[in-house]
Amino acid sequence: MEVTLYIPDDIAKRLSAAGGDVSRGALEAIALEGYREHTLTLYQISEMLDLSRVETEDFLGQHHIPLAVTDAAELDREAALFEAASRRSPR
Repeated sequence: MEVTLYIPDDIAKRLSAAGGDVSRGALEAIALEGYREHTLTLYQISEMLDLSRVETEDFLGQHHIPLAVTDAAELDREAALFEAASRRSPR
């Protein structure tokens, strides 16, 4: 899905002046909030941001977001998703 956001020019300039990619920053913010609210899983964050599992865990840690506590079944499901993804496109 493609989403278009309207950001006033003066705010966009401030965001761009920080040296980052505004689109990537918005995507990362959505991913962080989704994980924080338990709407998105670690695997889904990984897919959204095109990161490996380790990179995804590092990304969350850099933003001071602890890994969600999950039960054994959820851990197994996430591990299987990452395993299948790594076979499709090794990073």
